[in-house]
Amino acid sequence: MRVLNEWGVGEAVEGHSHGDSDSGMPLLIDGEKRQWKRGEDDVDGAFCPQQVLVRNLIRVFLRDGGDLRFEARDLSLHDIGTEQPLVRYREADGSTRTVTCDFVAGADGYRGVSRTAIPEDVLTCFTHEFGYAWLTVLTEAPADPLAVLAVHARGFAAQITRGPHASRLYLQCPLTDTVEQWPDERVWTELEARFGTPVDPQGPITNKQVVPLRGVVFSPMGFGRLYLLGDAAHLISPMSAQGMSLALHDADVLARGVVQHVEKNDSSLLDGYSDTCLNHTWERQASAVWMTQTMHDSGDPGYEGEFRKQIARKNLETMLEPSAAPHSTS
Repeated sequence: MRVLNEWGVGEAVEGHSHGDSDSGMPLLIDGEKRQWKRGEDDVDGAFCPQQVLVRNLIRVFLRDGGDLRFEARDLSLHDIGTEQPLVRYREADGSTRTVTCDFVAGADGYRGVSRTAIPEDVLTCFTHEFGYAWLTVLTEAPADPLAVLAVHARGFAAQITRGPHASRLYLQCPLTDTVEQWPDERVWTELEARFGTPVDPQGPITNKQVVPLRGVVFSPMGFGRLYLLGDAAHLISPMSAQGMSLALHDADVLARGVVQHVEKNDSSLLDGYSDTCLNHTWERQASAVWMTQTMHDSGDPGYEGEFRKQIARKNLETMLEPSAAPHSTS
């Protein structure tokens, strides 16, 4: 919220709920409803589905004269080690276009072409595999409340809004599971079991994927006049809900560097872009690993064992308001 407001695009989240972003996100532990602690230093935020934020930012960008080119194909980057890099792409009608740049912001995602333009002997990839996956399910059923998380002996589960008429479900599962092993009826039955309560409404399911949980960091986050942002530079466990925030941080640091370079002929911020963003990224990765392991080890002991489960339960309690009734950690 701070970054969006400072750049004059805070309106992109207008109309969405503000206040304590955790207050409407209960945690169910073996069916018992718990609330997250609110610290003295917590700041108000907004609960805005990511795709809604992206849509609104595009609207503001185009309204204010931005040049956004959809349906670009066969993108390629050239001469990124020079002071005048090029971006080439093919339009929908087959014609080829070349954009001459001062800088290239590679914000084209984990499978984009930007990172491939950096020489292999320059780029290092660091990865961490958590050892389990999420079955992610898109359904035409609203979430009420906007987000519910659940820790259960059968595994982690969640339902999070994707707009007024849709939500996404998450179910922890083995890495070896396939979509075919999860027919619609099993999805809803398992979600109810892990929530410990009926789930209503249950809408049509339109998409399913099995997504391994992992963390990835590429270093450096730039080469020449190319700078990597967001998923092009790092993947973070979705349990942390930090993917968009990390991307916005990268964009903020790069934008300030470009402005300083253009207005003051001072490239110091750009020169330090990779180090600045990597420091922030590793801090968030550390937090994400802790949160992911705490939430998942607290549930199904089949992955890490009963000892880790008990440790994770104690860690989890430090983040929650006291329970209204005695509860078991077994």
